[in-house]
Amino acid sequence: MYGAAWCGDCRRSKALLDRRGVDYDYIDLERVVDGAARAQAISGRTNIPVIVFPDGSHLTEPTDAALGAKLDEAVAA
Repeated sequence: MYGAAWCGDCRRSKALLDRRGVDYDYIDLERVVDGAARAQAISGRTNIPVIVFPDGSHLTEPTDAALGAKLDEAVAA
């Protein structure tokens, strides 16, 4: 997950991942020099969070419903 502490959507998505007990790597865009460029290369956008899944897919600035559905899909697979 690419995000920043000042981003409300990042905090919300991070909290959902934590509640679900999902293991993930967090790339703080304020601390990782090329983090923002990497996130933009993945999503094609400057919006965050960018959440990358093991299957190579990603979500950018997802709602809780969209992120929850993707997590449910990943568990079912």
